Amino acid sequence: MSDEVQPGHVRVRLDLSYDGAEFSGWAKQAGGRRTVQGEIEDALRTVTRSRETYELTVAGRTDAGVHARGQVAHVDLPREVWAEHHVKLLKRLAGRLPRDVRVWALREAPSGFNARFSAIWRRYAYRVTDNPGGVDPLLRGHVLWHDWPLDVDAMNEAARGLLGEHDFAAYCKKREGATTIRTLQELSLVRGEDGILTATVRADAFCHNMVRSLIGALLFVGDGHRTPDWPAKVLAAGVRDSAVHVVRPHGLTLEEVGYPADELLAARNKEARNKRSLPGAGCC
Repeated sequence: MSDEVQPGHVRVRLDLSYDGAEFSGWAKQAGGRRTVQGEIEDALRTVTRSRETYELTVAGRTDAGVHARGQVAHVDLPREVWAEHHVKLLKRLAGRLPRDVRVWALREAPSGFNARFSAIWRRYAYRVTDNPGGVDPLLRGHVLWHDWPLDVDAMNEAARGLLGEHDFAAYCKKREGATTIRTLQELSLVRGEDGILTATVRADAFCHNMVRSLIGALLFVGDGHRTPDWPAKVLAAGVRDSAVHVVRPHGLTLEEVGYPADELLAARNKEARNKRSLPGAGCC
């Protein structure tokens, strides 16, 4: 695959956020389901008065119910369309988009930029409370209620055993032909003054259900059902464990996507497309 923009086109970076509660995820789907990609592409077509739908490429496809504060996408627009509309495009999108999705910035991307393959990390937050009374009604769409007291120190001890480059097959929904090798750069939890636990999860990339499965395992440690060494043992086993629950999506938010310096974009794109293997792994 090439990151060369077609002649006569401009690659535009979009920074955006959305409340995922009423979306069937990011990616367009058959059957008329409401998606973030579909809403933005429809709005972009309308405000530019175009017959063509300009397809978005996103940094991380979020599942149904998952939120985003710092999502990034790109779109290739004909140069004449960008020249005509870019000054007022942001405000026009604000007037056309539904209130649960916002585009905050639009700018011409540097050479070699690809919202998905240029990224060097994605940072998610998962929020949960163990308050015996439940979740603050004003936060119920963004915080999970766990009906057991949670030991944050035990959860952080367990989290440290998962850091680094591993095959996360035990924590991912397998997809044909896709690798489950990832580098987990950060996994830590803090309890705020309001009692809400925020888990920060950062990796070079994530496979399907990975974050929500990791949180499910840590909750089992935090409430005393498993010891802190258990999540690492599950990881080493390399197979799905029925005790690892995929927690509900509404507690999860994509907070930020990181990119290298402009001059490193092309090299990162090539690296990200290479199928990964662990050191010493055979080819067959």
